[in-house]
Amino acid sequence: MVQHNFKSITVVPNGKDLIDIILSRTQRQTPTVVHRGNAIATIRTFYIRKVKFTQENFCEKLSTMIGQFPRLDGIHPFYGDLLHVLYNKDHYKLALGQINTAQKIITKIGVDYERLLKYGDSQYRLKCLKVAALGRMCTVIKRISSSLAYLEQVRQHMARLPSIDPTAKTILICGYPNVGKSSFINKITRADVDVQPYAFTTKSLFLGHTDYKHLTYQVIDAPGILDRPFEDRNIIEMCSITALAHLRASSILFFLDISGACGYSIAQQANLFHSIKSLFMNKPLIIVCNKTDLQPLASISEEDMKLVMEMKAEAFKTVVGQGGEPTDDDSVLLTMSTLTGEGVIAVKDAACERLLNQRVEMKMKSNKISGCLNRLHVATPKQRDQKERPPCIPPAILEAKAKQPAADKEKRKTEKDMENENGGAGVYSMNLRKNYILANDGWKEDILPEILDGHNVYDFMDPDIPHKVEELTWEEGTRQAEAEDGNFEIEGTELTPKQQAALAELRKRKSFLIQQHRMKKRTAGSRPTVARKHDKDKQYTSTRMGRQLSSLGLDTTLAIKRMRSRSVFRRGRKRGRSLETRSTDGGDRMDIDGDKPSKKQRLSRSLSRGRSVPRLPIEVVPGEGFKDSAQKSKARELAKKSVKKRNKDARRGEADRVIPSLKPKHLFSGKRSIGKTERR
Repeated sequence: MVQHNFKSITVVPNGKDLIDIILSRTQRQTPTVVHRGNAIATIRTFYIRKVKFTQENFCEKLSTMIGQFPRLDGIHPFYGDLLHVLYNKDHYKLALGQINTAQKIITKIGVDYERLLKYGDSQYRLKCLKVAALGRMCTVIKRISSSLAYLEQVRQHMARLPSIDPTAKTILICGYPNVGKSSFINKITRADVDVQPYAFTTKSLFLGHTDYKHLTYQVIDAPGILDRPFEDRNIIEMCSITALAHLRASSILFFLDISGACGYSIAQQANLFHSIKSLFMNKPLIIVCNKTDLQPLASISEEDMKLVMEMKAEAFKTVVGQGGEPTDDDSVLLTMSTLTGEGVIAVKDAACERLLNQRVEMKMKSNKISGCLNRLHVATPKQRDQKERPPCIPPAILEAKAKQPAADKEKRKTEKDMENENGGAGVYSMNLRKNYILANDGWKEDILPEILDGHNVYDFMDPDIPHKVEELTWEEGTRQAEAEDGNFEIEGTELTPKQQAALAELRKRKSFLIQQHRMKKRTAGSRPTVARKHDKDKQYTSTRMGRQLSSLGLDTTLAIKRMRSRSVFRRGRKRGRSLETRSTDGGDRMDIDGDKPSKKQRLSRSLSRGRSVPRLPIEVVPGEGFKDSAQKSKARELAKKSVKKRNKDARRGEADRVIPSLKPKHLFSGKRSIGKTERR
């Protein structure tokens, strides 16, 4: 099978991540320390190894990228043109070309600096050459960052493409948008293509598989095509054109919506058929009239019927032109309805049979069949006598089948069958009460049961509920009308003119305060916060409130006393006071009504109100299980030490510049003498 597994392409890192990966690998896998007493030749080898290792790693990464991405000239033309439609072949080749050029430049940089490092005469010059070499390599990678990002986007899109085999037996569905192509592939395969009542729901190729005569056929749902010039078609339509042009071993199903529910007339669909009929050459073609549940084929107008007959004649000419047998021309025009399922299996079987016959005829015409016929021998058994031997069924099986009740022989109707009969999913609602076990089957559909928990439900219902609801509604409407007219009442008594004036003044004042508060909220961002002691206006004091309410003729003594008691309570909470009312024996009772405590009581309360001291981390709390503070301190240190390594390894990745051991033994120990090497 000629398949291209685009999902196996590895992730393409961006420029910064690629630099971090290579430099981190160089740091980890090459020596990192030069000793003071080393000879200049050893130091040259040290830095040459660094440069060469970095250059080889860069080239290895870049060559892997180039090798994994497919060459458009070396794959099947279907995939080549599909990738050109989706990503633009020129941009794709240019990005791969830049990666290849960067690989060659890095190789040249490594060779040049390796030559220069051979003639370095000091450690300082060798280190400068090494830094310059690695820097130039990283600069090359930074310049191709845009190409790396483009290839990563292409890789992600290619991984989502379906695995279509261009040489396998294929049924290709095409036509205008919203004519029922996706519904058909969902019916005959296990594909789950989104179906919506608007055009261009399918924006790419979708693949499904079906079986016919023990053979597997792949079914491709192509996006809709519009009748317009070739150069005006978009990427979605070009995917369908590419599949029609390059999938040779395919049977074409051209869908025709004769009801007009798709938004396009039969004349427009006929024009599309004639404009792309050149793509149907050498392929079995069937015209499928869909949505016959909305309008049968026989009920369309004469003009539309004439267009359909012309399309049928063209399809029949295509069959005869391919060298096939001129069968009944009704086989190239079929009707079906994907909603009711009528004719769906017949269309699938006809497409598979036509494709199978065509492939058999092509193989019979080829030269390979002659070699196969020489090796085949069909054995036919000869009849030894004239006695007839009909098939024998054991009598026990016949008796068991006869005793089987008729109800078991019939297929039981399931909820799925009832759903299909009554409009399908979203229309049919399953009755959950039909399987209730009740004394009377007539109770199953009752909205409210007659008997509940042994009581008659009707005994607890008030028959005057509708009348009372109407009275409440009328009363509410009357109150709203009176409120709009300004006739205020308090407990059934109308307000006096003086009270009405006072109420109007209060409402006016309330409206003013609301507007003032909203203005403050709007300007809160630019207005500085002023402490309460600097509020010269003193707008919200109890004295001012009492003065304003007294001017309206109201007694404010109780309100002011309540307000002051609340302020005392809040200040006490802020300072950590306790307002618990103790017994008279304790002598520490604060009367909220305004009685001041004695001097002795105030002194004792101030002494008991000391500031709380924070507990130290190593202080032992009863119940923790520690003997003393030293034991708790030691346990805390051991806990920190146990999680230190896990915290360091928690987020370590390939690109992290990590030195596992700050002082490795083989770099900080002397030369081994002759003797034991157990340490190794």
